[in-house]
Amino acid sequence: MYSVIVVPPSCGSVAEQLRISAGERVEFGRAPARDGGLAIAHAGVPRVAGEITAHRTFWLLSNLSEDQTYVVENPEGAGEHVKVAPGRVEAPVPFELARVTLPAAGDLLSFDVWAPRHAFRSVERGGLEGAGTVPAFALDRTKRYFAVLAALCERRLRGEPRAPLPAVEEMVERLRPSWPKASRSAVYWNIDYLAVKLRLRPGPDTAEPGRRTHGKKESLASLALRFDLVREDDLVVLAPVPSEAKR
Repeated sequence: MYSVIVVPPSCGSVAEQLRISAGERVEFGRAPARDGGLAIAHAGVPRVAGEITAHRTFWLLSNLSEDQTYVVENPEGAGEHVKVAPGRVEAPVPFELARVTLPAAGDLLSFDVWAPRHAFRSVERGGLEGAGTVPAFALDRTKRYFAVLAALCERRLRGEPRAPLPAVEEMVERLRPSWPKASRSAVYWNIDYLAVKLRLRPGPDTAEPGRRTHGKKESLASLALRFDLVREDDLVVLAPVPSEAKR
């Protein structure tokens, strides 16, 4: 049974995809040596540029170029990526969906690799006795601050990992359908609260006088997206509420 799917550039149909099972390999390049390899017709791509090896639920990337670093991005992540240096063989790639980008004579060429057979086990405690583990980040998805966090991260959650963060005024407008009394000061207050709650800045009792935390929104969004504190499914908190339910 295949475990990895290689999707060529400009792939137009399922028949053009390459499917490999654990232990199998696919070469890619301008003229890959093995039959059935992925051909990328560009003068800036080495004849044999690299190799993909399926390994159980993930895959390995070998960079066979002489001087080009390859980048493997997670299109669903918040800028998550892996760099594979020239000559590196069998670098593990853990992303379920991945985009491999090759620099080639001034162009950036990419193709996708899917590893759809990721497996998960139950995360229930299984009847273990004793005190439960203290949560790493205690967020209540019913609170205003969580809606503010969702509005802050919305663009990046919707598939634009490098999108600029919204200005506070834009967040106010985005939040008003679900929070009619949203204001700049209220949004600022919630951002400050989140920064303290997630330990990005000290609380008012311990903060040193005169010190300010710069890049607070960027730090918040980065932390939240890296650890999945807010997901695309959570954007439902931004949906308009029925008029009789407005708070």
